[in-house]
Amino acid sequence: MESDTAVRRIKPPGTQRYAAQDGEGAQDRCEDNGCGGDPKRKPEVRLLLLREGLAAALLSGFVLLLWGVVHLSLQQLVIGKPSGEFNAERARQHLEQITSVGPRPVGSRENEVLTVGYLLEQIENVRARTAAGPHRLTVDVQRPTGSFSIDFLGGFTSFYDRVTNVAVKLEPKGGAQHFVLANCHFDTVANSPGASDDAVSCAVMLEVLHALANQSAALHHGVVFLFNGAEENILQASHGFITQHPWAKQIRAFINLEAAGVGGKEVVFQTGPENPWLVKAYVHAAKHPFASVVGQEVFQSGVIPSDTDFRIYRDFGNIPGIDLAFIENGFIYHTKYDTANRILTDSIQRAGGRYVRKLACGAGVAVLGWLVTLLSVLIVALLVTLLGRSMFWYTHFYAAVCLYGAAAAGKLILIHTLARNLYYGVSLIYHLGDLYFDVSLLLWGCGLLWLTQRGLCSAYVPMLMVAFPLVTRLLLTKEFKHRGASLQYSGLYLLGLALPYVHFMFLIWVVFEIFTPIMGRSGTEIPPEVVMASLVTLAIVFLSSYFLHFIYLTRSTKWILAALGSVFVVTFLLVSAGLFFPYSGNPNSPRPKRIFLQHTTRTFHNLQGQVESRDSGIWVNSFDFTAVQHITPVIPEINDSIRTRCREDRPFCGYPWFLPVKFLSRKNWYLPAAEVSPGAPVEFSLLSKEETRWGTVKMTFSVKGPSHMSLYLMPHRGASLSTWSLGDGTPQYDLNGEYFVFYSHGLDAPTWTFWFEIQVPSEEGMISVAISTHYFFGEDRRTAQLEEILHKFPAWAFPSSWVSTYDMYRY
Repeated sequence: MESDTAVRRIKPPGTQRYAAQDGEGAQDRCEDNGCGGDPKRKPEVRLLLLREGLAAALLSGFVLLLWGVVHLSLQQLVIGKPSGEFNAERARQHLEQITSVGPRPVGSRENEVLTVGYLLEQIENVRARTAAGPHRLTVDVQRPTGSFSIDFLGGFTSFYDRVTNVAVKLEPKGGAQHFVLANCHFDTVANSPGASDDAVSCAVMLEVLHALANQSAALHHGVVFLFNGAEENILQASHGFITQHPWAKQIRAFINLEAAGVGGKEVVFQTGPENPWLVKAYVHAAKHPFASVVGQEVFQSGVIPSDTDFRIYRDFGNIPGIDLAFIENGFIYHTKYDTANRILTDSIQRAGGRYVRKLACGAGVAVLGWLVTLLSVLIVALLVTLLGRSMFWYTHFYAAVCLYGAAAAGKLILIHTLARNLYYGVSLIYHLGDLYFDVSLLLWGCGLLWLTQRGLCSAYVPMLMVAFPLVTRLLLTKEFKHRGASLQYSGLYLLGLALPYVHFMFLIWVVFEIFTPIMGRSGTEIPPEVVMASLVTLAIVFLSSYFLHFIYLTRSTKWILAALGSVFVVTFLLVSAGLFFPYSGNPNSPRPKRIFLQHTTRTFHNLQGQVESRDSGIWVNSFDFTAVQHITPVIPEINDSIRTRCREDRPFCGYPWFLPVKFLSRKNWYLPAAEVSPGAPVEFSLLSKEETRWGTVKMTFSVKGPSHMSLYLMPHRGASLSTWSLGDGTPQYDLNGEYFVFYSHGLDAPTWTFWFEIQVPSEEGMISVAISTHYFFGEDRRTAQLEEILHKFPAWAFPSSWVSTYDMYRY
């Protein structure tokens, strides 16, 4: 023991830092590693390095411990007080009542009558109970009509007619000049009860209204509670309020309550613009503030195919605000599984010189290792795709970690092991730990510099990954020089990394919690294996940055590589055998396959106004990469023999797209079926066509139809739209140069009339105009053939279905 201790305390001579000594030292070393008591003898390098098993145990234990801390923190919920403050039990009663009517699409009785009636009843109860208090409560039901253009989903124009807003103004009886807006929406997509999106937020707002109105002390400023009834129709009701309601002029800030998942912690994922006082107020008021500037910058980059009312209030109201949302379990977002019983009551409550050359060389090895690792894992992802096993991780997330994570970690370790043994040489191992720590510090520093130069607030992440490791390393320099990679040094080193790493692992959790379910609704064109493999690899690369230090301080990596290789091979064989089915109909943890079916009748007219062709069928769209691969064995009639082809000479390929997302889902199928006959068919007519003095042709149309319609405009070659009656007057075209107008209306809406001007007519006509109708509720929503095929879908599928029509005219 004395001999071992004496050897380990010897400081390595400075001349050995980057150059091997002559052969005498090697010849003088004792075979038993015990160099006697001669202080002139050099320490055995192996005594300064970690044993392989210990290194693997330390690093894996560190990662698993921090991952557990992340998940433990996500369970931290505020337990509500039954009186005096917010009452979660009462809010749950509101949630259950709102969702009890079922889906609430715009224009339906459930949305426009039943839900509005319940909200007004509860608001009136609050007003009656607090009439003697210090506050005044005013209610207004607004039914606005308007239009605007938006660059979401490639860009389109939205028109709404008599959609519903229930606005409540709470202020001191003496009045108020300034108000904060709290916004939720009670409408849903056609096939979901919408408990999390967004009935729970409306339930929360009803209870907040009750709590504030019952306060004995008057508020300093007022609050406007907006229960908006048309958010799922691409943010229409919020636009109607902020641009038309008289109360909007007094709004100074807003809070938008949203959902992209079900329960868990609510997260602030957008703030601003500017006005940091809002964030300070949130941090001061929230019992457990939970926000991420990284989330904001990712969301606003457009990577996530979603948007909220935050955009409307920011862009059209020019007021600052905060966007809060539940993000956990996004697999059941916009499905039948989004029910009140899945939302926990607690979730409701919570709301120089040579060294520089070596450093550059080390950085080159690290970056090259990342690129080779990413390429290798993407090859694995390609093989999985070619084998027809895409999205195996959709229900079995940790299978992706075992496959892509093991491949990435193994490749990185192998590259640096080869660099250590073949490029640097064994005699440099001890000092390479120093070098590669500095390499990691350099690369994170470059990231910090780049993000700071671009003015991105996310720069705080690399700042943490520079500051904490640097301080830790400086504090442990003496320990490392005297004892090498001892157990004590390794433990203290990992302890110093704990804070930045646990935060970074939380960010990784957020990324996977958001993007994994999104892959189930991202269309047929984005290969999900590439996305998942890239995300897992990037997570491994970032997490391993300061672990490279240990690769060069470990005596051997062969057993680590063997273990990772075994995990990879076994997982790959299991994936190849199809043992990880992507979807699940388990009601406790559903992972449904989303598929859309429209029983439609299409009619095409020529330039003379005569019917050129007419057909009917069930149009099938799959919104994930596997298309109908897993559907065909269950429903043989839906197969690639009936796959459609886009007709480029027809607006939006000649099919009734509800939203302009044809670029996301280019694979769809058309099963011949009987003609549909809605009880309230569309009435579409050209009212006038006249030449203007400035050389354009003005065409005016009228449309009368169901609550949801889509208008498609496709100018012919040489023609273009110059102006129209929609939005700000400037036509907004999509990625393909076509124009898409989304239309919806509430109850008792008048005939929709619109016009546009077109210039430079061509010989082949000026424009093709198509109108599609969508019957989302009522008797017109179903047909016998549609019901028959719906019953054939397995429990793990979630088919959304409705009746539609498509009529095209050429002018």
